Amino acid sequence: MNAHILVIDDEPDIRNLVKEILEDEDYQVATADSGETARISLRTKRPDLILLDIWMPTLDGITLLKEWVDGDGLPCPIIMMSGHGTVETAVEATRLGAYDFLEKPLSLAKLLLTVERALEADKLHRENMGLRKRAAPIIEPIGKSATMQRLREQVKRIAQHDTWVLITGEPGSGRETFARYLHNQSTRRNLPFVDLGVSSISRGNSARELFGGEEHGRIYYGGLEQASGGTLFLDEVADMDLEVQAQLLGALDTGSFIRIGGTEPVKVDVRIIAATQFKLEKLVQDGRFREDLFYHLNVVPLHIPPLREHHEDVPELLAYYVNWLATHERLPYRHFSVAAQNFLRNHSWHGNIRELKNLVQRSLILGAGEDISQEEVESILGSLPAVQGTEIESPVSFDQPLRDAREQFEKAYLEYQLKKHIGNVSKMAKDVGMERTHLYRKLRSLGVEIKDRK
Repeated sequence: MNAHILVIDDEPDIRNLVKEILEDEDYQVATADSGETARISLRTKRPDLILLDIWMPTLDGITLLKEWVDGDGLPCPIIMMSGHGTVETAVEATRLGAYDFLEKPLSLAKLLLTVERALEADKLHRENMGLRKRAAPIIEPIGKSATMQRLREQVKRIAQHDTWVLITGEPGSGRETFARYLHNQSTRRNLPFVDLGVSSISRGNSARELFGGEEHGRIYYGGLEQASGGTLFLDEVADMDLEVQAQLLGALDTGSFIRIGGTEPVKVDVRIIAATQFKLEKLVQDGRFREDLFYHLNVVPLHIPPLREHHEDVPELLAYYVNWLATHERLPYRHFSVAAQNFLRNHSWHGNIRELKNLVQRSLILGAGEDISQEEVESILGSLPAVQGTEIESPVSFDQPLRDAREQFEKAYLEYQLKKHIGNVSKMAKDVGMERTHLYRKLRSLGVEIKDRK
């Protein structure tokens, strides 16, 4: 998808000119004529870049910039614009985090070059922060039940001893959350926490992911080095190859290892927290897991119970994820009714907390109105309604970035509407509330074929 740019300027001639120039370069452009309007635009859709005028009535650009910084931080790269700028205002804008400062009258060539560079710099920054993006939003495990209080106290005690830890529990029960909580309570808290999903590593490649590699003078740093001094979390450790298990045990026993393709030993100082949904004792008996590694890991076992065993925490978890998604993903705030909360307290939660989070996210993305009723919850937990004999069960995967999920839902939604209207775009446009030209453009951008529908 092309970058979405928000242009904030109170001068309509400049605002419209910049919009036309950027649209000619295939950017998606929204405009705002004031700081107040900009606030509304940001709630509607998070832009990839903002062009912000400094001098505007009521709410100036510097004040708006400070507001974002004092809140959750800048939503995206900001390029400031001004016809009466001074060195002081340029310095202030840069200090607050603005990417660049453009003087009016704008040089169109410089404008496009600055926009391109800002977007590229932001892309590189996000790629470099990939591990951080995977981090669980919960700093402390949520829940006031006796079960959760006991677990938090147990983790605090374990954190004071620099031993290996084995966390067991069903998928989605919060194993990674407790691993992060343990790290944050330990003396290693100010050093890296690296999450390495063993099951997501292809067979034969796990050694490189753990130990890194050297090839043609280039170095790839594996999980052990990325977590140097801190904690390495090995999720689904039961999926690790036997050969790699032996290498890991040797590295941690000797305090050093050699990168794949390398020749020099690398010193390592890292705490291992491993997690699994399986009974490792059984895998040891079957010869699928090394006995010596199992005993190293099992010095301090920690079991995380499934959500159905502490269902009294469900209302607090629902409220937490509503607030978190509304704040960080800019989804509309909604409230679960008492009936809905009571219904969900008694739900089986086979997917545990991950299933609960997905339910909240789907409710905020697909629903409308302030309250989430029991009927809406039951509908979401079931399948979507059939369309002329065709059932669409789950158009959105929740294990992906929000922008990708929205695009996936939009495509499924428009496919549904096309089928419903038998390819008649005019009738479809009225139902979906879009101007027909914009609808055609949206269909093309999502790769939805129209000609074969009628």
